[in-house]
Amino acid sequence: MTSKCFHAIVHGRVQRVFFRAFASDKAVQLGLNGFVRNLSDGTVEVVAEGDEKKLEEFLGFLHKGPPAALVKKVDFEWKKPSLKFTAFSSRY
Repeated sequence: MTSKCFHAIVHGRVQRVFFRAFASDKAVQLGLNGFVRNLSDGTVEVVAEGDEKKLEEFLGFLHKGPPAALVKKVDFEWKKPSLKFTAFSSRY
């Protein structure tokens, strides 16, 4: 399995709508490693590593978000995986 990584910033109504829990649950279901956290500007940051197909599926979830969210856009870039993550976590 070839591991890949992306760094994403999710814009819109994405804080105080359980976005971190939603993203963390989906990432764990897909077997991805990395983290999700709220940023001070109201966006959510996601770093995820794992199988490319699973990462693409996860990106689709990030574009939708949980029911209470209103995702306006997702800026992301593919990166070389650091392989330093051993699980997926929600950071505060």
